[in-house]
Amino acid sequence: MILIQNDQQALPCTQDLLAFCRWVLTRAMIMLRVPLHAEVSVALVDNDAMRALNRQYRGIDKPTDVLSFSQLEGEELFDVPDVLILGDIVISIEQALAQAESYGHSFKRELAFLLVHGLLHLVGYEHDDEFVGPMHDRQLEIMQALAFNTD
Repeated sequence: MILIQNDQQALPCTQDLLAFCRWVLTRAMIMLRVPLHAEVSVALVDNDAMRALNRQYRGIDKPTDVLSFSQLEGEELFDVPDVLILGDIVISIEQALAQAESYGHSFKRELAFLLVHGLLHLVGYEHDDEFVGPMHDRQLEIMQALAFNTD
């Protein structure tokens, strides 16, 4: 189950936007072999809310694009038979819009990237360097399967 909460005003939260988020996460979950009954919560926030979260949880007093809060810390991913709550993905829509413009690609491509990145963290992937390693490789694979270029 994918739960989405909109707490921002930078972009209208349309049914198309919600459907797109669900489509990206569902496809990524299938590729990662995550049971589709697993629960993922997504919060779409503004920069002020993201800055507060980033300060509280990471000690960095500025907004970031995506934060993930896994509920599986120290547990095996598929050991919970009935209810599998993966955790929360928080995305700053303002950051996503700015990054899409800065990188010269669509907002949907940027949003998909952030959703996949957040999901990978929820299922245990970590990175020291954003551009090398297993997490980066897996993210590229999923983005290509979603038909988004990864330049």
